[in-house]
Amino acid sequence: MSSSNHPSPFITPDKVKHALERLFNIDPYLKPYESILARRLLKIETIETRLTGKKIKLTDFASGHEYFGLHFRDNQWILREWAPNANQIFLIGDITGWQENEAFALQCLDDENVWEIRLPAEKLKHLDLYRLRVHWPGGEGDRIPAYARRVVQDPHTLIFNAQVWFPDAPYQWLCRDFRRTDEAPLIYEAHIGMAQEKEAIGSFEEFSENVLPRIVKSGYNTIQLMAIQEHPYYGSFGYQVSNFFAVSSRFGTPDELKAMIDKAHAAGLAVLMDIVHSHAVSNEAEGLSRFDGTLHQYFHDGDRGQHKLWDSRCFDYGRYQVLHFLLSNCRFWLDEYRFDGFRFDGITSMLYLHHGMNKAFTAYGDYFGSDMDEDALCYLALANRLIHDLRPDAVTIAEDVSGMPGLASSQETGGYGFDYRFAMGIPDYWIKLIKEFSDERWPIGHLWHELTNRRADEKTISYAESHDQALVGDKSIIFRLMGAAMYDHMSIGDGNITADRGLALHKMIRLITLSTAGSGYLNFMGNEFGHPEWIDFPREGNNWSYRHARRQWNLVDDRSLKYRYLAEFDRDMILTAKKFKLLQHPSLNLLYEHSDDKLLLFQRAGLLFAFNFHPDRSYSDYRFEAPAGTYKMIIDSDAPQYGGHNRLMADQEHLTQHGNVADRKTDFLSLYLPSRTALVFELANPPWKTADSA
Repeated sequence: MSSSNHPSPFITPDKVKHALERLFNIDPYLKPYESILARRLLKIETIETRLTGKKIKLTDFASGHEYFGLHFRDNQWILREWAPNANQIFLIGDITGWQENEAFALQCLDDENVWEIRLPAEKLKHLDLYRLRVHWPGGEGDRIPAYARRVVQDPHTLIFNAQVWFPDAPYQWLCRDFRRTDEAPLIYEAHIGMAQEKEAIGSFEEFSENVLPRIVKSGYNTIQLMAIQEHPYYGSFGYQVSNFFAVSSRFGTPDELKAMIDKAHAAGLAVLMDIVHSHAVSNEAEGLSRFDGTLHQYFHDGDRGQHKLWDSRCFDYGRYQVLHFLLSNCRFWLDEYRFDGFRFDGITSMLYLHHGMNKAFTAYGDYFGSDMDEDALCYLALANRLIHDLRPDAVTIAEDVSGMPGLASSQETGGYGFDYRFAMGIPDYWIKLIKEFSDERWPIGHLWHELTNRRADEKTISYAESHDQALVGDKSIIFRLMGAAMYDHMSIGDGNITADRGLALHKMIRLITLSTAGSGYLNFMGNEFGHPEWIDFPREGNNWSYRHARRQWNLVDDRSLKYRYLAEFDRDMILTAKKFKLLQHPSLNLLYEHSDDKLLLFQRAGLLFAFNFHPDRSYSDYRFEAPAGTYKMIIDSDAPQYGGHNRLMADQEHLTQHGNVADRKTDFLSLYLPSRTALVFELANPPWKTADSA
């Protein structure tokens, strides 16, 4: 976007035509939908023009958080709120004894129905509690200001209130100029509250002290934090947001979150935030629903405003004030807390009027029907434009199960601007494979297809499992593989066959998911060492227990248990991916696949990967075609340091030979491939290196 005060449209009709030509060269199957695609791209520009009036930049428009909400300016307190249906609003709280007082009535400023109150500096102080009492025709209700930056819950009454956050000494950033590198994201997905060992809610300070060092040691370069925005129900995993500008007070204060992010930046870690703009909690006293007495202030009216499956409210993305609110929210988290980007949750629910419920996306027409919410799509495109204008190094990730083309393509090439999309079919496929096929029947060719099937014009982030697969009612991969053996046979020296199978396949599944990933990789905290149990937040059904809402780090720290083998393997595969810039090399070269033998061999970034998934067949002198050179083994999942059976000598090298393979003369390798083992080789002296050195 132009940096002038009068930016021109990002995409003109001529630019749309050119962008779509590039898009159709990549994917000619989109050509029949040219008119729809053009209309959507031009609509993005129309909406931006409506928002900015061509007089300001989008980044300036997205500054509602500096106008609305509570602010201390010019030695006075100013509180503003948008409430078009209200006919009277009072500030109530500690300052008023929680009673209405005419001295604390807000005044309506204009036809936009913006309400304001100005108070002398001495009227409010740090940590004071407050909320609004909103009157509307036929009713009234207590509400938390929409732009409140601090919301806390009374531990006795369980009532939420806004809180003045105005410490004497504002937080001073130590790592002031952190910027992400172009390194591929290796993401450690984490939840602050359940990151601790104790049966209680963890804090930002505990995460900084106890978990950040583990993430650094594990080699990951990015943290993705869940449940940061305030949410009234802890068990919602943070996906039922009530207060979009407030940090969840369960985990600590705003300054403690800043200190945690600061420490992560100092350690070289980028910090992403799960941002929930797909829906909002239905709660009225805590959230936005019926804020001014109407159901349609921020949300659609009627059935369209209700997400029946999630029992939540659906935003009206066609409304000026809603776009102002949500775009300002994106900017707020970048500016105030210095997050390095966002994973946008629930995009499928945003994009389709059916929310993706009971819908199989099997044809391109599914993305271009009348059930698409084009206002939501335009919002996402503008959010991406805003975020990257503010922070060119920021990362945006789309969580979309529909596979809609263009989400993670640049807007110059006819897309909507996300940097990455999650490869959400991969974890589902691993579950299907483990549940429905015995080891001997794993379809290796189909596995390769599922792991590598992605659009050439969109970057993807692969994962074997995230938090979704570990929730109560589901099972993590390690639990699917081991079952009850997790409890009885994880001591080193216990040769239980079920536990051995679980360890071997867990390592192989994670390595092949990483090594075939498009452009990034994700792991949920604890899964790297095979955390043994599901996630279940305190609720009535489990007697409000925190037993399963924590991470048992003692298991991986105990040198007498096998969990450390999985953690050490995960660390070494991550460090190898970083060393060889694996995910910056998108090209994969399939060398050999044999479904009956359960073998898969391929090359990437100068590395050769060999997987033998067969449960009991090891192969001696197995020949397959390979580029000429010397191959040094650098990872062996069967090595003793990873809990394996030590069937191969460490650091061995293999020279290619020239001879017959499949009835033709070629260069080939001949390897011993142990059962249930993954091997990684570095091509130590490729011919081009020898020629260069000569």
